Amino acid sequence: MSSFDRTVVLKVEGMTCGHCVAHVSDELSEIPQVDNVVVTLVKDGTSTVTVYISAPVDDDALRAAIDEAGDYTVRAIERDF
Repeated sequence: MSSFDRTVVLKVEGMTCGHCVAHVSDELSEIPQVDNVVVTLVKDGTSTVTVYISAPVDDDALRAAIDEAGDYTVRAIERDF
């Protein structure tokens, strides 16, 4: 990991199963700055998607990856920096 190790937490609605988790994780992992993705699934609720990054990532890139993954809605983006 680099000196820019940070996390971004996405609050995502619409995820209902393990396949949803896999789709979201795969799409976010395609972003070059993303090192790891951890999803806490809340069926029929707002899931927490923690994205570990090694360089700054634009919110639009994160939202685009979620959109590409499926019919999910990003309700919030929280950064630890």
